[in-house]
Amino acid sequence: MRACAICSKTYLMGGTRKKLRGNYNPTNWSRKSSNLQTTKLPSGKRGLICTRCLRTLAKKALK
Repeated sequence: MRACAICSKTYLMGGTRKKLRGNYNPTNWSRKSSNLQTTKLPSGKRGLICTRCLRTLAKKALK
C-alpha cells in the first residue's frame, strides 16, 4: 500500500451523497489517495513523502 514514509499517511474513503426525496442516500464509495512524491528522505534513501511533509522538510532545511 502506498503511504508516506514520515507520517504514514495513506488514503481516505469518501462517499458521494445524493438527496433523494428528503433523505440523503450515500452511494458510491471511492478511495481518495494522498499526494505522494518521490524524494530523498532525511536518512539518504529515496521514498514516497506526502506534500505536507515535503513542505515541512523544506522549512527545516532553510533554518
